Amino acid sequence: MPTVSVIVGGLGLSQSLTERAIEVLPAEVTLSFAPYADNLQDWINRARADGHEVLLELPMEPFDYPNNDPGPHTLLVDASSQENTRRLVWLLSRAAGYTGVANYLGARLGAAEGPLSEIFSELEARGLSIFHDGAGRRAVLEQAGRQAHARMTIADRVVDSDPTPRAIDGRLLELEALALQNGSALGSGFAYPATVDTIAAWAEGWMAAATSWRRRASSCRSEAPSKPLRPRPPTTEPAPVRITPPRMTMATATETRTSHV
Repeated sequence: MPTVSVIVGGLGLSQSLTERAIEVLPAEVTLSFAPYADNLQDWINRARADGHEVLLELPMEPFDYPNNDPGPHTLLVDASSQENTRRLVWLLSRAAGYTGVANYLGARLGAAEGPLSEIFSELEARGLSIFHDGAGRRAVLEQAGRQAHARMTIADRVVDSDPTPRAIDGRLLELEALALQNGSALGSGFAYPATVDTIAAWAEGWMAAATSWRRRASSCRSEAPSKPLRPRPPTTEPAPVRITPPRMTMATATETRTSHV
């Protein structure tokens, strides 16, 4: 069945937004945490206890760096491989319990195949899946991933590039269409209040439809006769209503990556 996955990032920096994301988003939504968050391990533990898959964000160099500075351990295009590895080790050591990593910013690094491939190789050696929102050049990202033999997935849509509920709804519908076409689709977003609330409402509709279908299917199975009945004469009664299953389902980011490989 086609699957849709969503990653919500930028968590851990705002207590109220992080608490709300953990509380209202279903477990199928993957949560991504900033490495500079206070009490990072506590947040990750809480998210996992609520059933969420967890990612750690890696700050990467944007085009307007250092005016737009993702932090003191940002992975840089012009840094030596040793320096980027030192920074990467610091970032990865901030917490435990995450299944993979996601980029934070990084359009300039995402256009530099050499440094990016070295970073991806380090992550692959540690057994970490990589999820990227597509900042940079997609062809470069894909080539760097191939060179590193990395388990990398690039998001099909950033759902809140326009962070208004109506625009986010439209992006989520685009993800549904892509999942039906390709078998799976991955979206990413930031923990804006509108993003969290819109994804929560969208997911709630999915869950309600799936629950209703399971109940109706179970009811039909319980009412089915255990033995074949004698043939009945033709009747003009209307045919029974078909119970149509949901067109697709939600899954964690890792599950969608696995199903789409």
